[in-house]
Amino acid sequence: MRILITILFLFCQLFSFSQELFCNVRVNSSQVQTSDRGIFNSMQTAMYEFLNNTKWTDVNIENEERIECTMLITITKKLSNDHFEAKINVQSTRPIYNTSYKSTLLNYVDNNFRFHYSEQQPLEFSQSTHLSNLTSVLAYYVYIVLGLDFDTFSENGGIEYFTKAQKIVNNAQNAPESGWKAFESDKNRYWLVQDLLDSRYSDYHNTLYLYHRLGLDKLGEEPDDARYEITEAIENLKGIYRENPSTILLTLFFDAKSEEIIKIFSEAFPNEQAKIIQTLIEVNPSNTSRYQSITKSNQNR
Repeated sequence: MRILITILFLFCQLFSFSQELFCNVRVNSSQVQTSDRGIFNSMQTAMYEFLNNTKWTDVNIENEERIECTMLITITKKLSNDHFEAKINVQSTRPIYNTSYKSTLLNYVDNNFRFHYSEQQPLEFSQSTHLSNLTSVLAYYVYIVLGLDFDTFSENGGIEYFTKAQKIVNNAQNAPESGWKAFESDKNRYWLVQDLLDSRYSDYHNTLYLYHRLGLDKLGEEPDDARYEITEAIENLKGIYRENPSTILLTLFFDAKSEEIIKIFSEAFPNEQAKIIQTLIEVNPSNTSRYQSITKSNQNR
C-alpha cells in the first residue's frame, strides 16, 4: 500500500506542472484553390500539438500560468503537394495583476514563411540543428513569446529565450528559405532577435519590465503611480529611437501597445497627457495624429 501511495505521489508531482504555452493555432487556406482540405486540418493539428505539448523551458509552470498566444498561419500559395508559401501572425498576451485584463505583448506578422509538410507528418525540432523550416520558424517565435513574457516579470528575464531564438537563426544560415539572413531585409527574423540582444537597445528590456510590472500591474490600485511608471518606461525608448529610429523593436512595441497607451492616458491629468504625447510623438511619429487624440478626453469631460 505504501508503495502504491508513493508511486501516486510521484506521478502527481511529475504532472503537476504544465507546458509553458496555451497556444491557439489556426491555419487559413482560403486563398488556395484545392479539393483536398484534409492536409490543412492535419497541418493545424500537428502545429497545435507541437507548440502546446513541447516543454520549452526548465521552469515549472502551473496550468493557470501558461502563456496565452495565437499563431495564425495564412497559406498564400501551394507550391507543390507538400510545399507551401504562407505568412504567420504571432500574438501573445500577459495577464495584469488583480484584474481580468490581458495586455497584448506581441502582434507581429512575418510574411516570409515557406515550409514543407506532408499529411500526418510528425513535427521534429532540434536546438542544435535546422531540421525543417516549419519547426524552426514555430520554435523561433515560441522563444520570442517566452522572452517577451519573462522580460515583463523580471529585469532582463527573457535574455535566455532570445538567445535560444538566436541559436535557431544561426542554425538556419544555410537554409534555402528566406527570413534568416541579415542581408535579405532589415526587418526579418534575423534582425528581430539581433536587436533584442543588442546591448545598444538594452533599455528595451527595462521598458518592458517597468511598463508591465511597475506600471500595468499597479494600475487598478495606484493609477497615478502606475501612469508615472508607464511614462518613465516609454521615456526609455527615446535613447533607442535616437540610436536607430528604424529598429524593428520600436515597431514591435507600438504595434502591441499604442492603443493601450491611448486608453490609459485618456484618464490622465492634462500635464501627464502633455508629457506622454510629446514622448510618443518623438519615438513613434507615424502615430502622431492618434496620440494627439488623447487630449480630446479632457474636452469631453
